Amino acid sequence: MNHALQFYIDGAWVAPATDARLPVIDPSTEEAFAEIALGGAADVDRAVAAARRAFRSYSQTTREERLALMRRLHVVYKARLPEMAEAISREMGAPLPFALGSQAGIGTAHLAKMIETLETYVFEEMRGTTLIAREPIGVVGMITPWNWPMNQIMCKVAPALAAGCTMVLKPSEIAPMSGLLFAEICDEAGLPKGVFNLVNGDGPGVGEAMSRHPGIDMMSFTGSTRAGILVAKGAADTIKRVHQELGGKSANILLPDVDLETAVTKGVQGCFGNSGQSCNAPTRMFVPADRHDEAAAIAARAADGFKVGPADATSTQLGPVVSQVQYDKIQGLIETGIREGARLVAGGPGRPDGLNRGYFVRPTVFAGVTPDMTIAREEIFGPVLSILSYETEDEAAELANDTVYGLASYVQSADPERARAFARRMRTGNVYINYPAWDAGAPFGGYKQSGNGREYAEFGLDEFLEIKGVVGWGA
Repeated sequence: MNHALQFYIDGAWVAPATDARLPVIDPSTEEAFAEIALGGAADVDRAVAAARRAFRSYSQTTREERLALMRRLHVVYKARLPEMAEAISREMGAPLPFALGSQAGIGTAHLAKMIETLETYVFEEMRGTTLIAREPIGVVGMITPWNWPMNQIMCKVAPALAAGCTMVLKPSEIAPMSGLLFAEICDEAGLPKGVFNLVNGDGPGVGEAMSRHPGIDMMSFTGSTRAGILVAKGAADTIKRVHQELGGKSANILLPDVDLETAVTKGVQGCFGNSGQSCNAPTRMFVPADRHDEAAAIAARAADGFKVGPADATSTQLGPVVSQVQYDKIQGLIETGIREGARLVAGGPGRPDGLNRGYFVRPTVFAGVTPDMTIAREEIFGPVLSILSYETEDEAAELANDTVYGLASYVQSADPERARAFARRMRTGNVYINYPAWDAGAPFGGYKQSGNGREYAEFGLDEFLEIKGVVGWGA
């Protein structure tokens, strides 16, 4: 990466205001493989000034001009997809095939969907003699996480471009290489200078400066609920819009009529995907009480079948978790589960056999989990599944909704109508029935402490627009 010690501001790679640096750690080896510059308030000021200058002209571009720009970006991104996959795999530990097909590939899907959305989106309409106009909100500050780097970068950049906004991006300092590569892609695609800007840094140094900045009109943040609260507090003094996609503790409800072998096995796979590092992972599995032990045995077999290893090993199904901090947190929660009386049926503390370095976690399943246990309430963000039981569907719905989070839930049933009826009872932004295929057009976001606002397709584009009513336009 030629520009790791630079920022992308006003269409050029520039030196940071200070010489602060941070090593980037390969989670498979625990060794640094790169170094990035850490920015601060002065770098944010420079990037915001560039974005505000660019907004004057970019906000006035036509739909056709923005479509042409985004189509160029799509072509360049697809051409550099293998590079993007390698960067993501190295920085956050995703096995290379998964990094290519899912982690990097999802960026292509989001950009293609936003191009399709922009082609037909209604920016203006008449209601009587009043014109209703949807206009770009302005300069957007974007803070993205390490677990799905290009999913979250593209979920913010693509609708901002489509809306006519300009932006300043702070990727995660833990997994920053994909963001730097994306800046190269934007430059190669010929985005007008100042439309897209990137400043690397941490939350206190750059994130807080962005949240408080009077020149930023909107903050779009994805990350932990704790950090989301800090962003909202920082933004409060300037009354800027705050869009947040935060944590989750998603319930997977297996209704009594399911094929238990299939439903449990797929539930384990869904929980453990991306090494359990997905905010919408189905981490709480609810099963009928009279089939609890059967479900636990199936889950244990499924967990034991996962091959954990380095991201570049061809046999690896689950790579490491991203950092020492995450590893220690997960280990502590596994120990807490044991201490509080949950029954360990697969995995447990420590690394898998044969792995003595790297942030590798044993695929872990707890049975006999009760709703008051820490592992049933806190987001673990690792390959750890909790199995809980219920007596009636009413109890299942009540227990599933008994959480401060509300990002996603999952419902499994042999009867589609039964599943649909149960889905209506879930207080979550998404409900997934019978393990469906991913849908780039479904709104994504949460209730309660899982955030506010939505991403994907027109729902994401809506977030980057202000609504103006011009009364008397048609009089």
